[in-house]
Amino acid sequence: MIADSPLVLAATRQPVPHTPVWFMRQAGRSLPEYRELREGTGMLEACRTPDLVTEITLQPVRRHKVDAAIFFSDIVVPLAAVGVDLDIVAGTGPVMAEPFATRADLDRLPDLTPDMVPDITESVTRLVQELGDTPLIGFAGAPFTLASYLVEGGPSRTYEKTKALMHGDPELWEALCDRLARISGAFLRVQVEAGASAVQLFDSWAGALSRADYTAYVQKHSATALGAVADLGVPRIHFGVGTGELLDLMGAAGADVVGVDFRVSLTDAVARLGASYAVQGNLDPALLGAPWPVVEARVREIVDEGRKAPGHIFNLGHGVPPHTDPDVLTRIVEVVHEHSVR
Repeated sequence: MIADSPLVLAATRQPVPHTPVWFMRQAGRSLPEYRELREGTGMLEACRTPDLVTEITLQPVRRHKVDAAIFFSDIVVPLAAVGVDLDIVAGTGPVMAEPFATRADLDRLPDLTPDMVPDITESVTRLVQELGDTPLIGFAGAPFTLASYLVEGGPSRTYEKTKALMHGDPELWEALCDRLARISGAFLRVQVEAGASAVQLFDSWAGALSRADYTAYVQKHSATALGAVADLGVPRIHFGVGTGELLDLMGAAGADVVGVDFRVSLTDAVARLGASYAVQGNLDPALLGAPWPVVEARVREIVDEGRKAPGHIFNLGHGVPPHTDPDVLTRIVEVVHEHSVR
């Protein structure tokens, strides 16, 4: 762990020389060099090829001068590693060959062990050597979000099948999420033991839940996943979309940093979270296509809001849209660094 990097300092609520910044989905997506490198290679194959993982992860660090690299992977990689038949379909997302429906399906979810993902260890080890004093963020999907893909068979807007299983067969839901929590936790641990300096747990779709459902059916499983690296001393970031009503609960699941999407101001997020957590966020990705003066003004506002937090990591409120002009991201990094100098 690079303990004196701005990212780790901010995540652990210590003074920083400037506000650190990185972008979700920065590893590729909007970069022409990424698209050229990925041409002809499927997402899952790319995520399991150390040469590609290393280069793709490094590309935005070279171009944008961000304060952290995010490991190039996907939240369903550990599911595929344990044997789940799935594919990441361009323009759609993860699609399951056989959606999860019964107790018999639990047999398709064995525990993840390091020998199932030797390429992940190799990729992280290479990246840590290449990055030098720039920290690497490892990540995994949270149990609820992974469960939603397994149960729905792919992306969903309503999560009807997921919620029906959650409420209709709570014992099966608990067993499913318990296994997913162990898989996600093990995947995080592999990355940290190979040298990652921080981790992020993506509960991308937890915003579809009420506080009551999150507390009863989800929180403890996310806590299990985050708890898998608790003894390794790295900061843990917990992020979801549309989770303004869940921020304190997500923090209490074991986070050091709570990600805030663009629907809630950092000012309101800090008021809800108190002094126990740093925050991450939260420029609306849609603004990346606005005229530069609009973008710059909003970036400065967010940096100012972040000064009132115990710690602040600048990021988008969700991922980088693939059509984003990369130069805009580079300029945002420059503004964040310049405007936040202590």
